[in-house]
Amino acid sequence: MGGRAERDGRNTRSASLISEPGPGAFAGRTVVMSGGSRGIGLAIAVALAERGANLVLLAKTDDPDPRLPGTIHTAVAEIGGAAGREGAAVGVVGDLRSDDDIARLVATAGDRFGGIDVCVNNNASVLSTIPTAEITMKRYDLTQQVNTRGTFALTKACLPHLERAEQGRVVTLSPPLNLSPDWLGRYPAYMLGKYGMSLLTMGFAAEFADLGIAANCLWPETTIATAAVQNLLGGDEATAHAREPQIMADAAAVLLAQPLSVTGRCFLDAELVRAAGVADLGPYGGQDPIDYDLFVDPPA
Repeated sequence: MGGRAERDGRNTRSASLISEPGPGAFAGRTVVMSGGSRGIGLAIAVALAERGANLVLLAKTDDPDPRLPGTIHTAVAEIGGAAGREGAAVGVVGDLRSDDDIARLVATAGDRFGGIDVCVNNNASVLSTIPTAEITMKRYDLTQQVNTRGTFALTKACLPHLERAEQGRVVTLSPPLNLSPDWLGRYPAYMLGKYGMSLLTMGFAAEFADLGIAANCLWPETTIATAAVQNLLGGDEATAHAREPQIMADAAAVLLAQPLSVTGRCFLDAELVRAAGVADLGPYGGQDPIDYDLFVDPPA
């Protein structure tokens, strides 16, 4: 798969390593995404737009923030440039906690592109790796409102369109349900938010099965070199041992190319790109020892 990371020199991987889904694989399909101004969400949006998808993003970053790269406006421009199609992406400035903003997002997708084929949750996710004794209730509430409630609210709002789509899909960026006491007990508030997203998605898969809508989770095997990792998980040292967002973008494209019978599963990005034929993950970056992501047990 080709992608933004190849063009700007951060990934020298040949586009021939994954032949499918190729150019035009998602032509005419509309993807609604929470977040997407930067990092993993932007990488996924670019990868799907390059293959023909239309993108409609909901994000809060209207004006530049010195702590974070990009805004929703720069993301829309980058997606359109990568797709080579003017108007390939539309940005809606809003907050995932607002039902009115979600309604505007869904209405924009319907008005602009005629419907919604894919709902991607939740690049707006709140990272709260804080022990129970230290987390404030305000932070706890934010974690649940954005992560779990946001996933439910956006999926619910998209559902009427997904029912009419030929290939309706929900993709949630949340982890496999690892019930190891280590992960359950490390930061329960964040665990509940992320596992709640995964449980909802497994529930959607079961509930929507007769509607022909697939629902799956996607999660990075390792940490990903994003602003969140840089700012919250260890600075330059942490990002040095993290893979580039392109691996999540490639994995998302592979997942959306699967038949609708693939539903109710939690996938790791490396699992999907390996299944698509990539044997060497080295070009995705990350110095040894690679840092495995939260809720993912490293190999024995």
